[in-house]
Amino acid sequence: MTTAAPRFGFAGLGVMGVPMSRHLLAAGTLTVWNRTASRCDPLVAEGAQRAASPAEVLDAADIVGICVLDGKAVREIALGENGFASASDKAGKVIVDFSTIAPDEAREIAAELAKHGIGWVDAPVSGGVPAAEKASLIVLAGGTEEHVEKARPLIDKVSARMTHLGPSGAGQMAKLCNQMIVANSMMVIAETIAFGRRAGVDVTHLADALKGGFADSLPFQIFGPRMASHTYEPKLGGIGVMLKDLVMAEKAAQDAGAPTPTSSHTIALYRSVAERAGMSLDDDISSLVELFDEGRGE
Repeated sequence: MTTAAPRFGFAGLGVMGVPMSRHLLAAGTLTVWNRTASRCDPLVAEGAQRAASPAEVLDAADIVGICVLDGKAVREIALGENGFASASDKAGKVIVDFSTIAPDEAREIAAELAKHGIGWVDAPVSGGVPAAEKASLIVLAGGTEEHVEKARPLIDKVSARMTHLGPSGAGQMAKLCNQMIVANSMMVIAETIAFGRRAGVDVTHLADALKGGFADSLPFQIFGPRMASHTYEPKLGGIGVMLKDLVMAEKAAQDAGAPTPTSSHTIALYRSVAERAGMSLDDDISSLVELFDEGRGE
């Protein structure tokens, strides 16, 4: 007996959500929603259905993905007016949250939606925009085994690998570990590129020169050349978003009684961006190199 393909939905069409949605549309039926409705237009032109609210997305889909900025936005989409909890056809369906939010927020939202018969998987991702475009994201999942398996058809369409790490909130906690490494690494890469340039190294070749060695990493290969050439467009990720995630990680570490002296210093460096002339927390993460190229790094 042939099982019907699941209907997909997606809420949050930012730099990550759009390429993820395109992979889902290529695989089957897709219904989309975004707070700024015009963000839906390109996907609708390609064949997606437009919903007027998150509730309508869930009514039209079996599995729905979310990718938005923070916990406040996730909570509003899930539990706010015309959110998922107010859908007419919701029992047995599952939501997959690809956003990065606090683990306790993920647990609270999962518990509230469970009262409405809706499953919830916190599934933050690693790999950024390049991986979203290639459907090669790494997914860190938290939730029940049942809900994770229900979510798999959607997750498989946008990722290279998913690891189920435990109950609700476990995926978000693992993502904070990821972000601690990435946020600290990005600052060190920026510092290193600026140092190499000032010391006379042709830093435009540095990523290739160090490729495959112990100093190599995906962030270095993606962002090192951009920093070396002062290329900040197209935007691949905001400085403020990285700061937000690192602050969340520091709080979770404090709650766990774990010292984070390196991350604490890096947070101060990220915050200093707002005080630098010509820089903003909205800038692309590659522009961190300007902190050190100008000789004003801490």
